Amino acid sequence: MRRHPGTRSRHSLAAVLALVVLAIGAGWSPPPLAETAPNVAPVYTMSPVGWIRKTGDKTFIVIDKRYQPALLGVESLSSLWVLYWFDRNDNPAARAILQVHPRGDPSRPLRGVFATRSPFRPNLIALSHVNVLAVRDNIIEIDAIDAFADTPVLDLKP
Repeated sequence: MRRHPGTRSRHSLAAVLALVVLAIGAGWSPPPLAETAPNVAPVYTMSPVGWIRKTGDKTFIVIDKRYQPALLGVESLSSLWVLYWFDRNDNPAARAILQVHPRGDPSRPLRGVFATRSPFRPNLIALSHVNVLAVRDNIIEIDAIDAFADTPVLDLKP
């Protein structure tokens, strides 16, 4: 039997909506937002899972040994997304910059940092796509990354 394109999507949406109606009818409500003082943003902490290392013409991500079990399967991937911290810009003045000229070029129109890849941001999280060349123990050899040596790595995603 041939289905009309989009039938599965409509059926899935109908099922989800039916579950929501049942849950609300049974008295369910979403959990309340965390209580915080007015005008006070919550604070989150992160610790690096590894570091960018560069030697000669080779680039590596060295993962802390305690996270080595998390590398299972990475050797079969051709690429990774690397989330890292722009640690060299971690000061209040740099975090306060909200508009930049892309690539530092004043001839380009001013843009908000959320519309650029600027290292100046309220939260200094960076993202780069890299090719995986090899994985040995807790070390991932990659083709290159637009990060300095000794930059802290926050996470890896396929």
